[in-house]
Amino acid sequence: MFKKLAIKLSIVAASLSLLMAAQAGAADNLKGTIEIDGSSTVYPITEAVAEEFGKEHKDVRVTVGVSGTGGGFKRFCAGEIAISDASRPISDSERTACKAKNISYTQLTVAYDGITVAINKDNKWALKLTASELKKIFDKDSKVKTWADVRAGFPNEEIKIYSPGSESGTFDFFTEKVNGKQKQSRNDKQITFSEDDNVLVEGIAKDKYAIGYFGYAYYVENKSKLKAVVIDKENDKGAIGPSAKTIANGMYFLSRPIFIYVSTKELDRPEVKAFAQFYMQNGGKLSKEVGYIPLADGWYQSQLSKLK
Repeated sequence: MFKKLAIKLSIVAASLSLLMAAQAGAADNLKGTIEIDGSSTVYPITEAVAEEFGKEHKDVRVTVGVSGTGGGFKRFCAGEIAISDASRPISDSERTACKAKNISYTQLTVAYDGITVAINKDNKWALKLTASELKKIFDKDSKVKTWADVRAGFPNEEIKIYSPGSESGTFDFFTEKVNGKQKQSRNDKQITFSEDDNVLVEGIAKDKYAIGYFGYAYYVENKSKLKAVVIDKENDKGAIGPSAKTIANGMYFLSRPIFIYVSTKELDRPEVKAFAQFYMQNGGKLSKEVGYIPLADGWYQSQLSKLK
């Protein structure tokens, strides 16, 4: 009896081994190209995921562009790319554009970010600003030319402002949150725009009188060059700066979730589905490694279930 049971168990074990080998072989045989574009904020996570995925699937080429959230959605809704990185939810007009091209999609939340308002490391006067003062600096109708225009006692030195470009989801979120309305940003000689967050970092790092904003990971990577401004919401939640804790619990004024959007049609390609699943399985660890705040484990599981 025990001999027969042992034989049956051996057969079952052998069958399972063959099945696992077949699945591993299928995974190893993944081939193709996956093109991703969009948010510079989400880029560090997606690039890290692509790098790790490439170690397991050497015949799948994953390219990650940085044209901004708006730029990514333009390409995504035209059917040009499989996945769009986004630092804000898709807009109504973008939804309409996707629908016109029969592009359906799955939205996946990948991490939390806190847009960081940064100043030069030698700035000793603007360590804490109110939400009203930020609006005073960045608003479309701003009259601020010098730091003294922001607050009495600040230096009478020309203020230099660095901002993500208008295709950026970070630009959209910040402008609406701080100025109260989308596209309500100043656009004059005081301000420099760039879709590349590294350009913004370097601009602030090289100018004592500069201020700007970008995703939290870029601040974490450049702490030695910059200071993060503590934001006072004027007796609402008090003065709070960006940190893993204040971003995760939403206490920081500029906290937000960030996303990827995966084309439903592209998910039919085994390599794209495998990449999206890999992203949700490893996104928590990798988002933390590059400086963002991971979701709770249960949230990644719920996102993963959307891909079955």
